[in-house]
Amino acid sequence: MALTPAQVRLVDDQAHAARTMWNCLHDWWTMLPKERRSLAAADAAIRRARKEIDWLGVLPVQAAQAVLKTYFQSWKNCWEGRTDAPNFKARFRTVMSVDVPQGRDLNITRVHRNWGMVNIPKVGRVRFRWTKDLPVGKRANADNRITGARLVKDPLGWHIAFRVQTQEPKPVPHTGPEVGIDAGVTVPLALSDGNHRTHDQWKSTKNKPNTWLTGDEQAKLLRLERRAAQRKQHRRPGERTSNRLRTTYDQIAGLRARAKRRHLDWQHRTTTAIAQHYSVVVVEALQVTNMVKPAKGTVDEPGKNVAQKSGLNRSISQEAWGRTVGMLTYKLASHGGTLHKVPAPGTSQRCSACGFTTPGSRENQALFVCKNPGCGWSGNADHNAARNILHLYRMGHVLIPAAGRAVVRRAKRVKPTAAR
Repeated sequence: MALTPAQVRLVDDQAHAARTMWNCLHDWWTMLPKERRSLAAADAAIRRARKEIDWLGVLPVQAAQAVLKTYFQSWKNCWEGRTDAPNFKARFRTVMSVDVPQGRDLNITRVHRNWGMVNIPKVGRVRFRWTKDLPVGKRANADNRITGARLVKDPLGWHIAFRVQTQEPKPVPHTGPEVGIDAGVTVPLALSDGNHRTHDQWKSTKNKPNTWLTGDEQAKLLRLERRAAQRKQHRRPGERTSNRLRTTYDQIAGLRARAKRRHLDWQHRTTTAIAQHYSVVVVEALQVTNMVKPAKGTVDEPGKNVAQKSGLNRSISQEAWGRTVGMLTYKLASHGGTLHKVPAPGTSQRCSACGFTTPGSRENQALFVCKNPGCGWSGNADHNAARNILHLYRMGHVLIPAAGRAVVRRAKRVKPTAAR
């Protein structure tokens, strides 16, 4: 969104009012007895607060109602076991956002091939970057229309996301091939058919691989981090952060947000291509939380290779494997395909040609050489793991959620044991 400085202040005030409304509603809800909690009572409390507290009035009425609906829905999700209970939203750890729940108030018009205009309540007409086709004007109808929007702020500025209601045909079953995918750090996505997905277009340095930043941007980020460290040394304990240090922090956050956006764009493009080509995708059921645990240990039993493990944890977190699997899940469903998960243990040590696990076969990170005298197969280690993942699916070792845990489902018909 291309906001003027005055409009930025107005939207910031609305976002802070929405966050404060959530916190006040949370305190009110938790202090009341259970028999007095209701949606109507909460709505009356919000209306009273908007009248008594002047600066809460900057938030439009519809946006305040959206805060109430979101809070109530979060409790329903908690009661059904999908999420944790709602909690307090801190000022510096919460994403600033404002909801526009009614689409009829937006009045969207396209003024240029790359730009459009939208009406934001209590802010006015705002220009925004037109990055995707929207059902406006003659293209809008009862089955294809905009029902609302959401304003979200990140280190790069304010953005608007439109909520579109549309009817899509039921996807026909996909007739493409099956593929197993092994997620890694050196090779982000290794496919069982050899068509690996990498991001080699972004240059990597020796110390910071796959940073999604150019060489100049990496040098600028290092310079800003050093400047922040120097300025932080002059701050006394408990002293408020200076404006210069806060500006440096904002510049660092902007570069990191740019890298995250590029990574997200690569994930969307890659998962879309996979969903369009393959009918069945098989991945490992990885416990990423356990994989990124620190290795520092305790005072009595200190950990080993702590620095190397810290670097590996950062690389795993940067790859965002869980987000990739989530994208594949809904994109495959929209294209008529399916995604399955198989147990992760042993996929990288087992030979995909003979099926035996022999010590020393994994010579290094990139090469796998089977030590079985009757086999001797050698090849890329990630490719070998991807073939094993697909083989587990064909043998019926598929994990399905059951009562909060994963169980193995074995297929009735067993296909040939040799991995293809």
